[in-house]
This record gives sequence, C-alpha cells and structure tokens, in this order.
Amino acid sequence: MSIRVSEEVIEYVKKKFRELKDRVNIYFFESEECKSCDQIAEILDLLKGLSPKITVRRLSSDSPEAKRFSIDLFPAILIHGREEYNVRYFGAPLGYEFGVIVEDIVDASRGEPKLRADLLEKVRREVDRKVRIMVFVTPTCPYCPRAVRAAHKMAMANRNIYSDGIEALEFRDLAEKYDVFAVPKTVVHVDDEPVVEFEGALPDTVFIERVIDAIKLARPR
Repeated sequence: MSIRVSEEVIEYVKKKFRELKDRVNIYFFESEECKSCDQIAEILDLLKGLSPKITVRRLSSDSPEAKRFSIDLFPAILIHGREEYNVRYFGAPLGYEFGVIVEDIVDASRGEPKLRADLLEKVRREVDRKVRIMVFVTPTCPYCPRAVRAAHKMAMANRNIYSDGIEALEFRDLAEKYDVFAVPKTVVHVDDEPVVEFEGALPDTVFIERVIDAIKLARPR
C-alpha cells in the first residue's frame, strides 16, 4: 500500500531540513518476511528526496552492518549523523511516528539533541553502563512521539545508550512479552536485563530520571 503525504507536511519537512548541517546516513535493514518494508522504503525515499544531505542504504538482516550495529529486530531504521548514534526505529514510522524520524534526522545532523544543558550533562555523566530503552508505540498514538524522542535524545547524548522506537502492532510477540497493553510503554534494560518499565509520555526531566533509576536498581557489575 502506497503512503500518502500531504503537501502541507512536505513543506513542513522541507522547512525543518533547512536546519541540517552535517550529512545524515540512514540504514534500512530488511528481512525476507517483512510486510512493511515497501512502505518504509517509500518514506525514506521521500525524506532523501527532500535534502541532498540525506543518504539511505538498504541492507539485509544478515548484512555485516546489522551485526556491527547490534540490530536484532527487523525491519529496522538506524540513524547516524555527526556521530554513529544508537538511534533505532523498528517497524514502519507511520502516522504520528513520521515526525519522530524527521526530528531525529535534524538532531543527528546537528549533533545537538534538543535537551537542556543540565539534562545533557546528567545523561553523559550518570549513564556509565549499557542501557537499552525500548519504547513501544502505535501510529495512531499522539503521545508516543514524545516518549520515543526522549529516548532517542538520550542515545545521542551518550553512546552507552541504545534507544528503540518499536511499532507494537508489527512486533506483537515482543509487545506481549513485555505486557504492552497501552502505549507508549517504555522498558529499560541495563546490561541486557529488564529493570524498569513505565507507561505514558513523560517530560524529558522525568524520563531521564526513570532511566537513571534503572541503573541504580540494576544488579551490581
């Protein structure tokens, strides 16, 4: 099914992309059984066509890059900009989630996640272990983008953090595993162990505190 994007949205994205500084490399990892890959490809081709600073690479699930970047779910979108960030989105970024990808591209290009200076310093200083933040979303949830963006901004601030937006309807088994009955739902792993989970779109200040609390609650090294 072909995606439809209004002229109003396209003009908005063009305006946002005027903020781009450095090149952005988007990796799109596909699998053979992928049902949404054509839609994802359309979305990424659209975005690429709106700025010469955006490059898209289509790769398979068994590519060396998938292993190198620790991509374990498919389909997957990985966004690199000024640095190689662990900013990932699993599934098709449709509906409200389209805006998440646009904002991520801008931040990645600028190398400046939109966080207050004190919060940025806090994330860089206090996250000293591997943390994976899974945010389960759906395209029709108006509150989900805030949660995904909070997680993605943290990943841009600290390379110890892997932040995932996960389309719950595409990854039903995973959503069931983590008892996702409402979205957004966030699950925080520390050193590959789930430690904290919470629902709702929280302010960046509170979201960051929840993640740091997970590190404090995690098993000692």
